[in-house]
Amino acid sequence: MPRIYIPTPSTKENKISITGEKARYLTTVLRCKKGDELFVFDGEGNCLRTNILKVYKREICVEILEKFTCDTESPLNIILVQGLLKGQKMDMVIQKATELGVKEIIPVITERSQPRETRKVARWRTIAEEASRQSGRSMLPVVCDLKEFNQFLVQLKRNGEMNGFIFWEEGGISIKEAVSKMSLSPVRRVTNSPIHLVIGPEGGFTKEEVAIAKGKGFIVTTLGKRILRAETAAISAITLIQFLLGDLG
Repeated sequence: MPRIYIPTPSTKENKISITGEKARYLTTVLRCKKGDELFVFDGEGNCLRTNILKVYKREICVEILEKFTCDTESPLNIILVQGLLKGQKMDMVIQKATELGVKEIIPVITERSQPRETRKVARWRTIAEEASRQSGRSMLPVVCDLKEFNQFLVQLKRNGEMNGFIFWEEGGISIKEAVSKMSLSPVRRVTNSPIHLVIGPEGGFTKEEVAIAKGKGFIVTTLGKRILRAETAAISAITLIQFLLGDLG
């Protein structure tokens, strides 16, 4: 069944009018027609099963057949803190992190970030929306505005707890040891506890950045002896954490 994201859909007499770019997408890309069923989700866990009543050039009218809550989300509250990457690498990280179930993505500028600014945040949010729809997620991840890495660390509360993992190609313990050290065993016990995964840009983190992050409760972690590209490291780290904590496999 085709899926479409509509935040807080406005209903009238049990019907919804879909207009603009979303209507164009349904008619030209998904080839939806009268009589087809359409799955509508609002990105907050609420879902609608609808039937298409009318199809116009710039509008689709659907009738609500069923309302229900849906939950395809990961039980883990993973927050990806990603050093700003060049070109389309960041697009891929946003897309794949969303597919894997990350709850929040925080793009940061580090000492070795080659681009120092971007106007792509709106584009990344669109990519996250499309990836949520394609992967069957019931929630949309939060894609935050770009910030300085040091600013992120200053704003982060320590509370005497370990905040997550900072991945560094120059050292650190294995990811399995890091998970054990953080004492995150059964998934049900960490459902609401944020787990930050901090990944550097091309060139990685400086020793100073790693030291500051360690002081903020991050475990310095390695993904092995080989040096991975930043986008590969992000996808690998998310997948391994999910596997070790029971969300995958």
